Amino acid sequence: MEEKEKHQGETEAKEKEDAREEHMHDEHKKKKKKDDGIEELKKLLEEKEESIKASQEKMLYLQAEFENFKKLKMKEKQEILKFGNEVLIKEIIPAVDNLEMALDHASKTGDYKSIYEGVKLTLGEFLKVLERAGVTRVDAVGKKFDPNLHEAFYQEERGDMDPDTIISELQKGYLLNERLIRPSRVTLSKKPEVQ
Repeated sequence: MEEKEKHQGETEAKEKEDAREEHMHDEHKKKKKKDDGIEELKKLLEEKEESIKASQEKMLYLQAEFENFKKLKMKEKQEILKFGNEVLIKEIIPAVDNLEMALDHASKTGDYKSIYEGVKLTLGEFLKVLERAGVTRVDAVGKKFDPNLHEAFYQEERGDMDPDTIISELQKGYLLNERLIRPSRVTLSKKPEVQ
């Protein structure tokens, strides 16, 4: 019996030892699992931080792009406001030409003084409307020919003038806010040919 009790004691001691080792092994597994979980969380946190950083950079880029877009649209709007009535003005200018021709004709006949005065007043009003819209006339007569502002229609030999001086205008030129919308059609002087 003593041997049986001794064996039973050894078995119990061995079971206790096995239980203790198993318990330590379980504790080690839990600790390892906990360490692995912490590492995984750290890795996940780094990925999220990188994702946030990339999103912030993208947001800054889009914000800069939007600011550039706003500036471009503002510039386009200013261009439209500045030159938006160009089509209308181009349509009004021929009416001004006709009034000028009527004035010229009426002034030569002398009979139509009242017509002359009425057309002259109308022309004055047209010119005021054009001026308020930013239209100015191209200064031509007596000036040196400038192909950016003038269109040569005729040349006339003149000994009393420098060559390429504008003698007369056949049709006035116009600028809209300093942009040429129609050149002046002009007659130019040229040197007389020596015979």
